[in-house]
Amino acid sequence: MNTPECFHCGEPVLTGSQFISMIDNMPQPMCCPGCQAVSKAIIDAGLSNYYRYRTEPGNKQTALVPEELNVNSAFDLKEVQQDFVHHQDNISQVSLTIDGITCAACAWLIEHKLKSVDGIVSIAVNTTTERAFVSWDDNRIKLSNILNLISNIGYQAAPYQVDDEEIQTKKNSRKFLLRLGLAGFATMQVMMFALALYSEYFTDLDVEYRDYFRWVSMMFAAPVVFYSAQPFYFSAIRSMLSGRLNMDVSVSIAICGAYIASCIATVSGQGEVYFESVSMFTFFLLLGRYLEQNARQKASVSSNNLHKLIPLTAHLVDVDGQHKEVPAKRLRIGDIILIKPGEAISADGDIIEGSSSVNEAMLTGEQMPVTKRVSSQVFAGTINIDHPIKVRVTAIGQDQLVAEIIRLQEAASNNKPTVALHVDTISNYFTWTILIIALLTYLVWKAYWPEDAFWVTLSVLVATCPCALALATPTAITCATGLFTRMGVVARKPGVFEKLPLINHVVFDKTGTLTCGSLTVANTRLHSDITQTQALALAAALESTSLHPIARAFEPYRADDVRVDNGRNFAGCGIEGAINQQHFIIGSADFIHQRLGIDCPPSTQQCVYLSRDNQLIASFELIDNIRPDALVTVNKLRGSGCNVSIASGDSSAHVDEIAQAMGITNVHKALKPQDKLRLIQHLQQTQQVAMFGDGINDAPVLAGANLSVAMGSGAAITKNSADLILLSDQLARFTDAMAIAKLTDKIIKQNLLWALGYNLFIIPLAVTGHVLPYIAAIGMSASSLIVVANSLRLLKVRV
Repeated sequence: MNTPECFHCGEPVLTGSQFISMIDNMPQPMCCPGCQAVSKAIIDAGLSNYYRYRTEPGNKQTALVPEELNVNSAFDLKEVQQDFVHHQDNISQVSLTIDGITCAACAWLIEHKLKSVDGIVSIAVNTTTERAFVSWDDNRIKLSNILNLISNIGYQAAPYQVDDEEIQTKKNSRKFLLRLGLAGFATMQVMMFALALYSEYFTDLDVEYRDYFRWVSMMFAAPVVFYSAQPFYFSAIRSMLSGRLNMDVSVSIAICGAYIASCIATVSGQGEVYFESVSMFTFFLLLGRYLEQNARQKASVSSNNLHKLIPLTAHLVDVDGQHKEVPAKRLRIGDIILIKPGEAISADGDIIEGSSSVNEAMLTGEQMPVTKRVSSQVFAGTINIDHPIKVRVTAIGQDQLVAEIIRLQEAASNNKPTVALHVDTISNYFTWTILIIALLTYLVWKAYWPEDAFWVTLSVLVATCPCALALATPTAITCATGLFTRMGVVARKPGVFEKLPLINHVVFDKTGTLTCGSLTVANTRLHSDITQTQALALAAALESTSLHPIARAFEPYRADDVRVDNGRNFAGCGIEGAINQQHFIIGSADFIHQRLGIDCPPSTQQCVYLSRDNQLIASFELIDNIRPDALVTVNKLRGSGCNVSIASGDSSAHVDEIAQAMGITNVHKALKPQDKLRLIQHLQQTQQVAMFGDGINDAPVLAGANLSVAMGSGAAITKNSADLILLSDQLARFTDAMAIAKLTDKIIKQNLLWALGYNLFIIPLAVTGHVLPYIAAIGMSASSLIVVANSLRLLKVRV
């Protein structure tokens, strides 16, 4: 009696029927619980085709699918996800690197296969960076399931991690070079024989030598067709299985058709052969694709490298005050770490001891160090300059500012402009059109000039590939996004590159935008029997419940024994609360009058008023310096044809002083958030409006503007409603961003014009037989490279 073999690994089953798995509704024997568990995982993941189409047992095939499943299941562990998954409001987000993406159709296939899966909130695939940004509900689907779904449609995906990505990129590059080198070597050999044949060196008496050279050429061309050209075939098959045609379909038809026809002619001894054309245009296609990939990688120079600036170790301070070096990944929220001068900060946190200056250039692009004191916030990757400081960790892993910037940049580069969506649709129809044109070309030439019909059709298929059309938009957007990151600007929402060039009216809030936002108390006036110290302490306690820039002016006057109960914040107006069972209100003159009916004494400066039990007891005059680059920015905006206005909640004469210094005549004061929103809506009837705000009290108006811009770095990056964030707090970066967006828009139009123009020019030439197949391959590759090179000009812009 024969011993049954394990259905999974092929080893003898010595345990009888102890381990059984149901595969395709059939009980299959397993040799051990390990094989049983793996086979069950494969079936549960919907990968039963693995057993139908495998050619070797699992272990001899290095257990490709089981290994992937085991690795993928590890990605569901919270400890592992800490490095690359961001969790927000029960939604998880991750950036995946996807191996095998060759064109826009690949991205379309992945997006449409996954977006309908229950639990996946959104997925956006970027063909330039070969990455996908995925959001999902972890309660309904696991990350390992998402990775398996992508694997099931022919692509290998894994969470994006810098070091792993670089290793994989080098590995893929070496493999591609091997394909390219083989094609180049074979092309040289085949061309030597082709030159002799084309020069009619052989006479009719030397037919055996001619046939011999054809057979040798066929053998040299075989590895080019069956190995070097594989990427084109796989891409074409995937697109056809998805019911959509991509640019590699026509290329694959041309290569296979030319080689098969040439083989038939060689075997039969009749007809023409095209081995040299097959080898040559495969070589040029691969060369173009290789140079294109290198250019795309250069275009993707992004903030992902910020991760490299975060140190791998940290000096952890224990309860005895001693410190020891530990891996930075082991840090937890609440840990105390010591940062020595010259060291990079290991995690986001607040300074609890010491003061120093910190270089935040890696976040903001500004080289000037920023002074940090006790309670100041510091960020992972920035460099401590002067003195040792102790920091309490407030964020780790994907919750750190660096990770947030990378996520925002990833989302921005994955956001497709409207024109890109149209181009994706056009590319599909374009491929169908080319196939129809090629068929008609073949029929016409076959009827009148049959000896040339095949190579003319070949030229049509190769020359008109819409590669350049597909690359026109994503390469430019990726370059522009990288440029934004370099200068400390984060595009947070879709459509920024489309909106920026259209802006013709910019509205500034005053505090924290045109001014530095670092208000200080210049003068305290008392209106009751209370000391200045007491008044400032009471005001500081009330303002401690607010995040408005005015609140920071009172931070130095905080007293531990003064606490607020039942604090209530009225956005843009004031704050009320109870202190020692007495009712206090602090706010603008209008707010005090509205709440208490008290007329506050006027002031020429920005002023806030403090009342106790319906009686005015103190007022505080605040000053805020104008930003150094505010005047230059306003002048640049006016010079570019933009109107400029101020919309401030402040009712003091300080608003008029700033407007006069800036030369701004459109001034709107004493506006509540809803008043600002009405103003923006009125302006939008005739203009495209950009609104600057602090991102907190101005949330309604920021959401209502055509384009919203927030000033500020730090934790506020995750709290605002803005489309654009200026991390460096420099207004001039907005005008730089507008210039880059306009240049990006211009380059996208140039790319599309070139791609369409080239195809309109080459199609008639190819159809009429004026383009040889290898010239068609050179032209198609050159067309794609010109588009990518034109986009790369963005990286040369000085910022």
